[in-house]
Amino acid sequence: MENTVSEKKRIIHTKDLCKSFTTGGVEQQVLKDLDMEIYKGDFTVIMGNSGSGKSTLLYALSGMDRPSMGAIEYETADEETTKITGFNNDQLARFRRDHVGFVFQQNYLNDSMSALDNVMVVGLLKHSNRRELAAKAKELLERVEITEGDWDKFPTQMSGGMQQRVAVVRGVINSPEVLFADEPTGALNSQNTENVLNIMSDLNAEGQSIVMVTHTLAAAERGNRIIYLADGVISDELDLGPYVGNYKDESNPKIDEAKQRHKKLKDFLMDCGW
Repeated sequence: MENTVSEKKRIIHTKDLCKSFTTGGVEQQVLKDLDMEIYKGDFTVIMGNSGSGKSTLLYALSGMDRPSMGAIEYETADEETTKITGFNNDQLARFRRDHVGFVFQQNYLNDSMSALDNVMVVGLLKHSNRRELAAKAKELLERVEITEGDWDKFPTQMSGGMQQRVAVVRGVINSPEVLFADEPTGALNSQNTENVLNIMSDLNAEGQSIVMVTHTLAAAERGNRIIYLADGVISDELDLGPYVGNYKDESNPKIDEAKQRHKKLKDFLMDCGW
């Protein structure tokens, strides 16, 4: 039986979350007293029109940026409730290292490091056994179809799709409780977009909690929960249910269900003013 929200374990909770920026002496409030919850195992997608606060919210939730006011609490794997908005910079950095992964739109790989080393350098922030870490990094790279012959390639020798697959592996190398992704396919062509989204769907199917910002319908379809932002507040949300494959793929045994799911999401977004 499919879990209801009430049966799910809460992993992130925000209370009265606000974020403001001042430009040219004028203050702009981007997030406004926002209350929300993120649940363990969900693939949560955050959408909204330009300027709605999507990326600002993502950066605040992940600890990459600080809100102006309000609280962000994590209920971590050790069953402790941790209020990250009370952390100093060092505490926040340690928390991100131990609990959070992030995939950016631009992959930000180090051009002077190989694919393997770009993953290892993040893993070494948490793991002291280099041999065990290397084995884990290689296994993850192979899972995203980056095989041994490509481990020594530098970013300039990789396609954009390969670079972003390395970035996904870098994001999960420390087994984060939540993987955040900000428009992770925004700079990719259609085939590479499909490859990266397939990887993220597979990770979520294995239990990885994901929170992703996107502006595309194809990426949003991978989520089971859609949150729509408008002017810094949640205007609506949709329980979409688990991803059941591409609605255009005639070989998909669940194509009818996929088509219904696609229509449900599209109708929801149109009602939201997307």
